[in-house]
Amino acid sequence: MVDVPLPEPGPDDVVVRTSHSLVSRGTETLVFRGEVPPSQYDLMRAPFQVGDFPGPVIYGYLAVGEVESGPGAGRTVFSLHPHQDRFVVPSSMAVDVPVDVPAARAVLAGTVETAVNALWDAAPRVGDRIAVVGAGMVGASVAAVLATMPGVRVELVDVDPSRAAVAEALGVGFATPDAATGECDLVLHASTTEAGLARSLELLGDEGEVVEMSWFGDRAPRVPLGEAFHSRRLTLRATQVGRVAPARRARWSTTDRLRLALRLLADPRFDALISDSCAFADLPAVLPALASGERPGLGVRVDY
Repeated sequence: MVDVPLPEPGPDDVVVRTSHSLVSRGTETLVFRGEVPPSQYDLMRAPFQVGDFPGPVIYGYLAVGEVESGPGAGRTVFSLHPHQDRFVVPSSMAVDVPVDVPAARAVLAGTVETAVNALWDAAPRVGDRIAVVGAGMVGASVAAVLATMPGVRVELVDVDPSRAAVAEALGVGFATPDAATGECDLVLHASTTEAGLARSLELLGDEGEVVEMSWFGDRAPRVPLGEAFHSRRLTLRATQVGRVAPARRARWSTTDRLRLALRLLADPRFDALISDSCAFADLPAVLPALASGERPGLGVRVDY
């Protein structure tokens, strides 16, 4: 834990007192372990990050709090800011949380925004047979949004059988990888494992598509492009939340996309994505446990 002096706010800045933040388990533990490849140092900088990779850095990007002073004082806002009890940001970077979304759930906005962008890239259709491989926060967010589409068969796939309870809470099916249903029109891969990527390709039907959401950092997974990959005319492509999906980029800004994610969080099913919490003062002990796998689960909410 370190003290960070607050900058003097300008006329268009707000001072926010944080009520909750969320640990983005996959990315933040990768950063914590120093696994950001040098080629990605600039792209992986979080807004308002302090320090440079490989570290030490003050990192994070999922924070909710109340505006103490500045334009719109008293409103509850979401901001892409590291874990910090108070911070100063431009007012444009503090997006209002809808009145029907609890602050403790609003910390999921960045994760749901990632799911929205991936689904804009994937472009699922009514009635599609879809698997989401990897039932972490991102994969579960994708499944939760897909569950609202008419006629879509959604199966959340994970090696951990306990994630079946998450799938049930979200209203989608669940299977372990060996029992997953094949002949899918679309698979979204979010397990960040080589085995998960291979299984995703196996689950496709002819001319199906895998949309890769995992970020492997400095690892180089083997991709099985032999066997039936060409004869079945399969597709593997990337999605990433740093830019709005091309199909929406001309009409939607990143702020528009974030506001959409916050509106979606009025649905209480998303509470299933937060399985753990800790006090802000305990975060220095919690992060090593997350990085080592000693503290499993989905989202870890930090309470201030």
